[in-house]
Amino acid sequence: MYRKLALLLLVLVLTVPMFTGCQKETEAIKIGLEGPMTGDYAYEGQGFEKAVGLLVEQTNEAGGIMGRQVELVIEDDAGDPTQAALVAQRLVDAGVVAVIGAYNSTATEPASEIYNEAGLFHVTPSSTATRLTEKGFERFFRVCFLDDRQGLFAATFVKDVLGVQNFGILHDNSTYAQGLAEHTKRYAEEMGLNVAFYDAINPDDQDFSPILTNIGAAGLDAVYFTGYHAQGGLLLKQTGELGLDLNWVMGNACNNPELIQIGGLENAVGTYITTEPLPKDVDYPEARQFVSDFQEKYDMMPDSVWWMMAAEAFNVIRYAMEQTESTDSEVLADFLHNEAKDINGITGPILGWDEKGDRLGTIHLAYIIDENGEFVVNPEQP
Repeated sequence: MYRKLALLLLVLVLTVPMFTGCQKETEAIKIGLEGPMTGDYAYEGQGFEKAVGLLVEQTNEAGGIMGRQVELVIEDDAGDPTQAALVAQRLVDAGVVAVIGAYNSTATEPASEIYNEAGLFHVTPSSTATRLTEKGFERFFRVCFLDDRQGLFAATFVKDVLGVQNFGILHDNSTYAQGLAEHTKRYAEEMGLNVAFYDAINPDDQDFSPILTNIGAAGLDAVYFTGYHAQGGLLLKQTGELGLDLNWVMGNACNNPELIQIGGLENAVGTYITTEPLPKDVDYPEARQFVSDFQEKYDMMPDSVWWMMAAEAFNVIRYAMEQTESTDSEVLADFLHNEAKDINGITGPILGWDEKGDRLGTIHLAYIIDENGEFVVNPEQP
């Protein structure tokens, strides 16, 4: 009898680890999505959720990743750096194996510290502040392009296309906006432009009349706003209310239909935007398929480039897992650094990543807001 009990216990000891290992190999792969589902940038965060949710659904319908279903764990940071740190810790505690996010660089920066400490594979779709990848975080990547490249593009555009000599730059002291402003100022001065105005707003303010009055008196040929669409819209609206004749150029965080809603169409017409191409203008098979699938599921266009970039971030995570047959962050990061290249991405060809985790290559276009409130590619490009 004792021998039978001992034999039974031995069988249990041997089979329980096998069962546990099997269970682990079939449980869902948890991927975190951090973004501003509420607050000033909710349009972008909610678009993240739609875009990534679409790809997760398609992936699961096709059998998942390595035969395992994907579970998307969504957290709202409201674009706030304090909330971003709390969100990052919650995602770590939830057991995610990779993270997409955040939207704005001010939120991504503190979150990236926590993800790095936890050793998590982290891809941002839209945080373009150059300094984010200068911290030596080996598992941090981005699928968007850097602000120093946009700054060069913006300076070249205003000089060569708009013929600007006296140039103004306005930012909002955020990580993204200040960085883009500094890069643009440096390139503009190297090109011989007179940066006659350089200042910042407080994004929490609602009345920008004093600084707009100063801008109006500075004799500028154009002014470049490097902040976000909520404040950009107010600047356009109050420019009209003050009767000022300003030639506005705005950065890629103003590439948003809500800019026009806030500013009013009559004030927004003629505004230039420097940005990555909008989804409707990315002419690659993968991009056209994503736009078509998005329209079919949600009965709307994916109007924001950042929604497409969020989908690209998931696409890269999935690709890395499938190619390495692993969910280990170190393995995934090593693959992107050393092996991944020439990927047919949703946002166009991905050449690869450099040692800092920055995507190789860059694509920017200048758009203009037309009388119908549409963002259209400007006929002239630098």
